[in-house]
Amino acid sequence: MKKHTILVIGAGGQLGSELTQGLWALYGKENVIASDVRQAEGILTQGNFEILNALDQPKLVDFIKKNGVTQIYHLAAVLSATGEKNPLFAWQLNMDSLIYVLEAAVDYKLDKVYWPSSIAAFGPTTPKNNTPQDTVMDPSTIYGISKQAGERWCEWYYQKKGVDVRSLRYPGLIGYKTKPGGGTTDYAVDIFIKALTDKKFECFLSENTYLPMMYMDDAVKATLDLMEAPAEKVKVRSSYNISAMSFSPAEIARAIQKHIPDFTISYQPDFRQAIADSWPKSIDDSRARQDWAWQHQFDLEKMTADILKHLPAYL
Repeated sequence: MKKHTILVIGAGGQLGSELTQGLWALYGKENVIASDVRQAEGILTQGNFEILNALDQPKLVDFIKKNGVTQIYHLAAVLSATGEKNPLFAWQLNMDSLIYVLEAAVDYKLDKVYWPSSIAAFGPTTPKNNTPQDTVMDPSTIYGISKQAGERWCEWYYQKKGVDVRSLRYPGLIGYKTKPGGGTTDYAVDIFIKALTDKKFECFLSENTYLPMMYMDDAVKATLDLMEAPAEKVKVRSSYNISAMSFSPAEIARAIQKHIPDFTISYQPDFRQAIADSWPKSIDDSRARQDWAWQHQFDLEKMTADILKHLPAYL
């Protein structure tokens, strides 16, 4: 059986830390190297970790060669709300680092590359309800523009260079093991923290803003399911729509109030409201379910109970 050496770039982020745990369980800690531009914290201190800047192409290439890397999960990115404050850097990080990884995949014949896209790749004229796999994509944020461009690069490297690159268009991701990372959907992470610490939360989106969401356990499962699927089952080489549930801030507040009755929520929409309004309300992920048997496990009620059970240990 071939030995795998897996490099996770951007492992310190919300998705990266929990995906690294999933990879440890699948491949063993000795075969997974987590990396980020900052020193390891929390759960990442329990395995192999290296400081690595994905924008430093010579060092990235040297690291891949020196460690015999066979797979890369490239997660480093500036997210939507943060990216609007520093658009040129967001574009540089999100685009240049992806090209460096894809070029390394060609030069060193990597087995697989994973790169995440996002519902941010859609835009104001994309159909809002049950957004199809193939549809209008007119993103209105630098993050979304970089994700749409990244999808095209991934498919190009697959078609022209034979790189086995795979991708998911994540909805909003909700977890409790790391702090929010500057995304428009991160209210759905912060609301649980504030519910437990302050019993109140001021939301930067309006109460009836519906967005597609997914619990982190399902996001990790979807990513590993896709990466473990036989290549012939992966029919979409831009990025797969993926979803689990859609809800509004008012609905998640009501779900929390079933566990914490005195929790209150208020609304003060800011610039992130316009970003959220440009995104889908629900996603059609039938291609993922058909091609590689994707199935989610958590709905809003089940996720809420699980987070409120486990989050106190991380506060």
